[in-house]
Amino acid sequence: MQYLDQISKNQLPKPRNAERVALGQNLWTEQVERLEDPALKSLAEALPASDSGKPLLDAVFANSPFLTHALTSDIGTFFSVLTHGPSKVLSELLDGLKNDLSTTATLASLSEGLRVSRRRMALVTALADLCGFWNDKEVVEALSDFADASLSAAIGHLLRAAHQRGELQLPNPDEPEKDCGYVVLAMGKLGAGELNYSSDIDLVVLFDRDKVDYLHHRGPQEGYVRLTQELVRLLQDRTKDGYVFRTDLRLRPDPSATPLAISLQAALTYYESLGKNWERAAMIKARPCAGDLALGEMFLRELHPFVWRKHLDFAAIQEIHGIKRQINAHKGSDAIALLGHNVKLGRGGIREIEFFAQTQQMIWGGRDVRLRNAKTVATLKDLVETGHLDQEASEQLTTAYWFLRRVEHRLQMVDDQQTHNLPKDEEGLAEIGAFMGYDDSQAFRDDLLKQLRCVEEHYARLFEDDTAQKSDVSLIVTEGEPSEAVLETLENMGFSDGSKVFHLIRGWQHGRYRATRSPRAQRILGELLPSLLRALGETAQPDFALTKFDSFLGGLPAGVQLFSMLSANPTLLGLIAEIMGGAPVLADRLSQNSGLLDAVLTPGFFDPAPDVEVLEADLKATLGRARDFEDVLDLSRRWANDHRFQIGVHILRHTGDAQETGESLSNVADAIVRGLYHPVLEELAVRHGRLNGPDMAVISMGRLGAQEMTVSSDLDLLCLYDPPPDGTESDGARPLDPGVYFVRFTQRLINALTAPTGEGRLYEVDMRLRPSGNAGPVASSLSGFVKYQESSAWTWEHMALTRARVIIGDSALKGRFETAVRKILCQKRDPVKLLCDVAEMRERIERERRAKSPWDSKHFRGGLVDIEFLVQYLQLRHAADFPEILSPSSQTSFAKCSEAGILSAKDAGQLIATHRLLREIQGLLRLTVGDSFEEETASDDLKIALCRATGFEDFQSLKKAMIEQTDACYEIYQEIIGRPYAKLET
Repeated sequence: MQYLDQISKNQLPKPRNAERVALGQNLWTEQVERLEDPALKSLAEALPASDSGKPLLDAVFANSPFLTHALTSDIGTFFSVLTHGPSKVLSELLDGLKNDLSTTATLASLSEGLRVSRRRMALVTALADLCGFWNDKEVVEALSDFADASLSAAIGHLLRAAHQRGELQLPNPDEPEKDCGYVVLAMGKLGAGELNYSSDIDLVVLFDRDKVDYLHHRGPQEGYVRLTQELVRLLQDRTKDGYVFRTDLRLRPDPSATPLAISLQAALTYYESLGKNWERAAMIKARPCAGDLALGEMFLRELHPFVWRKHLDFAAIQEIHGIKRQINAHKGSDAIALLGHNVKLGRGGIREIEFFAQTQQMIWGGRDVRLRNAKTVATLKDLVETGHLDQEASEQLTTAYWFLRRVEHRLQMVDDQQTHNLPKDEEGLAEIGAFMGYDDSQAFRDDLLKQLRCVEEHYARLFEDDTAQKSDVSLIVTEGEPSEAVLETLENMGFSDGSKVFHLIRGWQHGRYRATRSPRAQRILGELLPSLLRALGETAQPDFALTKFDSFLGGLPAGVQLFSMLSANPTLLGLIAEIMGGAPVLADRLSQNSGLLDAVLTPGFFDPAPDVEVLEADLKATLGRARDFEDVLDLSRRWANDHRFQIGVHILRHTGDAQETGESLSNVADAIVRGLYHPVLEELAVRHGRLNGPDMAVISMGRLGAQEMTVSSDLDLLCLYDPPPDGTESDGARPLDPGVYFVRFTQRLINALTAPTGEGRLYEVDMRLRPSGNAGPVASSLSGFVKYQESSAWTWEHMALTRARVIIGDSALKGRFETAVRKILCQKRDPVKLLCDVAEMRERIERERRAKSPWDSKHFRGGLVDIEFLVQYLQLRHAADFPEILSPSSQTSFAKCSEAGILSAKDAGQLIATHRLLREIQGLLRLTVGDSFEEETASDDLKIALCRATGFEDFQSLKKAMIEQTDACYEIYQEIIGRPYAKLET
């Protein structure tokens, strides 16, 4: 193992966390015992005692639970790196992606192969980085190369499969990506070849209508959207093997209104007519990375006039000088608090270095082709060569860039999380310092602060020496700067920067957005402004609310109608301000669809949400107006969005508790699935006819099954069928085998629920609870499902079945399913195996998703996960003797357990009360701040809203009660599951 001897102990991370080291050593010993290769086992047994091996293992164990797992679960790859070096192992990994995985027979094997390769790549890269085998540049390039290869393998497989199905005609089936007319552009860090350790990947997907020989009846637009959806799912869905990459397609043109894959011609038209300056900056890093690379290169050449302008336009100059004013306002401040600091977006962070380079590229790149480099460090060197930056500044920024990238990588290596925030406590910061190789935590703090301040200083001086030609500057047409009185008035309203607000408003009045371009729209908005600004200023976070309102305006196709409605109904201004300032989820929905405000003016909007029967009748009447299937999709989205918006406002104003709003959201979802079921079936029948037998049953699982949805919940669905007794094909023009027929129907139903249209989208759908997860067909026969559940299913799949609830389907099939599930759940089980399975699953979740604070009501110990694991365990453990305890509702099941004597009345009451409290907290936080709640920075209004929702007089009382109740629930969990399992281990 020649590479092991090359490692210097001094450069390795320091093993500060002794507890992690001990856990890692134990895990290593356990895994080594399982090795079947005698030679490998011998090496592995000897390594922890060797002078070179022990420091390396301890360095990994102490600093990264994720790498500890990756290393101990793939000891062969670990020793390959030590024997052959990371570059050779990387080369073999990339060759495997290119030559093996892209030609693999099934999507399931490709999915598994990509995920296994990703895990190995994570280990190889980390070892090469930590051991000093690769420098910083080689690390980010290796990560980017792997992403390119993964995308290429995935796209090659999907294209070849579509070709084999007869959906498209590839010019080179043996090289599916060549001249295929479909290309993926890498953006951001991937585009620059600077991917970070746990990064998502920003992509833009294009196709050329003139180059595509698409044979399917859907046509190339829908076909390539479907292919792109498959690509995204293939990369980012989590399976038992993990995921490959989180994927972000929001950098495409006008993402709220365009499909996931956009035609080359439409993209060019957009950029030429509507492209914004931030999109110009983003396109600097664009790079074809998979698919038809020649097509991508041609597109970027066509886009050169948009990205690289010979002269600055007015908007760019105003933006740059606005940035200068903001920089000057902060200049000289050295208040960088390390604890919790964001090394990417915070002051002095990576983004400031990138912006430093990109802004000057936008200014000068149109005139000088030497400044058209996508890579940040290379651009800093180019700025020196072209005379726009001195050598010392370039070297300092380069040093800071790679230092901060290493910090970023260490933060992400700990748990494979895409985080950029430093720990919020001193010990956590010291551990990151140790992971960086520092013996002295203060030395790490000093160096980190030095680099952040260095970046901040250069960033603040960015425009101090304005080298723009006077002829450029003289083109700015202004109406003068705001007076001190105006600024004071705006700041007295609650805004932190009056000048910023002034220029934002002036942009509206000058027609910055489509909604504000007509003289009538500008006049009405001008009359509304005083009231609007007062309403926004009265929110807890006026600047945030104003920014959200600006985004809202930017998404409107026209403004006169909305502004007139607000003028006629001024009370709506208060609601809009309340939403913009307090409920980002609702604000985003409103930004995407301002027509939702129409619903507020309908009678009964603030009344309790109707029950499911009324909803279904209303939706049926709505869909009855549809002219065709596309109309069905649009009308269903408009209907669902109105009702979900209504429920969201109810949550914000606490006009219903979590039980009521969760049931209401679930009722909307139930109604939508039932409402789309028959139109989708009829649409399928047009081409393929009907089967002689019962239709399919659609089963809800998870939160929908339990009727406990939140505003951000997706739909966990399971689709089952009974094949016709005679096994005949469908009776249409293109008959299908029953199994294929029901799979096609399920795919169409999922698409009807998930596909974006002009009215937005309905839901994300998760089918991973079907037999064999993502590896299984999307529709299963009832007999196959039952056989799988009885012979092959994991314990967690039986736990999931406790929440199964039929939404729609043939009544006889529904009855057989419910009987089968009841039989499965009521079977006698090995109590030891059940206990171990449940406890180990909970421990795995704890390792992967450890709660950061008690406000993570889902993952905090004694929180929703513990409570739900407990109720599902009790049902599986005791349903054989007490079948009455079975219920999708946790609270109902706990009550039944108490009646049966399984739980004491005290414990059942505690669990029910805590479940109710945590659902109230979670429901409001999902609406207002998503998954992140930081007590220290939370607004007073949000804290008051939490108290109002939960019935507490003050925030501290709520917090105290929440901690006490979760502690009590965790004690119950420990008594029933935790401690009995611990005794088994010993």
